[in-house]
Amino acid sequence: MPKLGADPNFLCVIHGPTAVGKSSLAVEWALMLGAEIISADSMQVYRGMDIGTGKLTIPERRGVPHHLLDVAEPTENYSVANFLRDATPILSDLLARGIPVLVVGGTGYYVRALIDGIVPGPPPDYRLRRRLAEEARLRPEGWLRDELRKVDPERAEVLHPHDEKRLIRALEFLPATGVPMRAAARRTSAPEWSGRAVRLGLTCDWRVLDERIERRVDAMLARGLVEEVRALLSRGCGPQHTAMQAIGYKEMVEHLAGRKSLSETRGEIIRKSRRYARRQMTWLRPDKRIRWMDAADASLRNPLRLLQEKS
Repeated sequence: MPKLGADPNFLCVIHGPTAVGKSSLAVEWALMLGAEIISADSMQVYRGMDIGTGKLTIPERRGVPHHLLDVAEPTENYSVANFLRDATPILSDLLARGIPVLVVGGTGYYVRALIDGIVPGPPPDYRLRRRLAEEARLRPEGWLRDELRKVDPERAEVLHPHDEKRLIRALEFLPATGVPMRAAARRTSAPEWSGRAVRLGLTCDWRVLDERIERRVDAMLARGLVEEVRALLSRGCGPQHTAMQAIGYKEMVEHLAGRKSLSETRGEIIRKSRRYARRQMTWLRPDKRIRWMDAADASLRNPLRLLQEKS
């Protein structure tokens, strides 16, 4: 970044809940600072998933290089280990060439992995996942969490009983690694990157964000979300793929199968997006390294001064 000091290992991470305006602010800053953007969004990595993931269009990117968009097929299961593999050399190369870096953190786990380092978990065991999901449908509500309590009570206590995806992942972890997920998380490796990071968090009043989310969902529908999901299904994507579990896609599959009206689907996407935004903040708030600012704060229009103050 222009004269932010002599440190060549300086980057800025922009955090915040969905629809708060991270991507557009990152483009503005990149244009002013000569920076490039690394996307840390677990769903924007997939090709053909543009509308429902809120991916900026080519014109909206305004010529700013964006890394780790459209790097995987939606039939692949892209993981945090894949992200580290792909992001680390990009980050190292940009900084070595003196190019400022903005990491836009849609997925907090990805950012934490890149900045703090993690021990990547085992590869997915899809056969075990299917078996657990099928059995959960036959068992009483809360069965998955009860099973997890038997082997990893720490992890079970922090997961919602309806969070099937993460409950199954935690149940998959112990047989594959020999240690519970929470224990493995404490065995962090050396950080993947050890320079300085200014971590900025964007926030706004919940009523404002809820309205933004509703407008965003309506804009997605107007742009062709239904057609985008139909095209993905025609390419062989289905509920078994991680990409199709994303909010907006999973619900639209139900609509296209005739199980829900478009109006019901719209309402469900809005509700789930709002809940997701709150979960994102629950994940981010405990990290005291993040400096929170209202997304409407005028000082955000002067990134050089702001980053010098916070660096």
